[in-house]
Amino acid sequence: MKIVFTDLDGSLLDRDTYSFEWARPALEQLRRRRIPLIIVSSKTRQEIEFWRRHLQNNHPFVVENGGAAYIPDGYFALAPPGSIHRDGYNFIQFGDLYSDLVTCLQRASLESRCEVLGFHDMTAQEIARRCGVPLEQAQLAQQREFDEPFEVLDTARTELLLAAIKKGGRSWTRGGRFYHVLGGNDKARAVELLSRLYRQSHDEVVTVGLGDGLNDLQFLKQVDVPVLVRSTDSERLQAELPGACLTQSPGPSGWNQAILELIGVSD
Repeated sequence: MKIVFTDLDGSLLDRDTYSFEWARPALEQLRRRRIPLIIVSSKTRQEIEFWRRHLQNNHPFVVENGGAAYIPDGYFALAPPGSIHRDGYNFIQFGDLYSDLVTCLQRASLESRCEVLGFHDMTAQEIARRCGVPLEQAQLAQQREFDEPFEVLDTARTELLLAAIKKGGRSWTRGGRFYHVLGGNDKARAVELLSRLYRQSHDEVVTVGLGDGLNDLQFLKQVDVPVLVRSTDSERLQAELPGACLTQSPGPSGWNQAILELIGVSD
């Protein structure tokens, strides 16, 4: 049995238009073959629930760069140890609270004298403009729990800022548009947990992972078959994952091709 873990922006979703039109053939094949598609993203729970509805997806998902995993009620025979029942899910938290991350970023900015603009500083209208999304989706992106995206306004002092974040006991990563300050967030740990739960329920599980950014690297190292969706980060990702497949095309077109090839379907 195959299990597919995927990033959204720049992978299943076009980075600029957020369309998954070119991935429809592969998505339909996954549904027909009942292959679980697990979203692993920097997006909030509310954003991912929005996309799950559009994708007709009812599988577990990982939010905010590994801040938490959400497993629908009754999805597995037994609730995972340590999970908490919450809003129709078994919820497993990995990351620190959002308020603590915002405080860390503010302190690091002051210490490094590097000006930043975090999501907590922006209105929904500003987020919509910077991300190129409708206002309603920007409002969903504001509902953060475990991850604070931010822009560096004084790029000459970026390294000082990132060092100050680490000194403050937190970590950081970079996605397609923003840096992110994190606590215990761990995409790889979340993927490992979900993979273990699937292996407890099914025989001969093969895990596949697709991502395009540096913040996908650790979870791609965790899966049996890593796939790099072509992007500006591809060269750096290949250096870390020399055995990974690299798609010919970026975004949902490359994602579609990779999935169809992996499940043995000609496009």
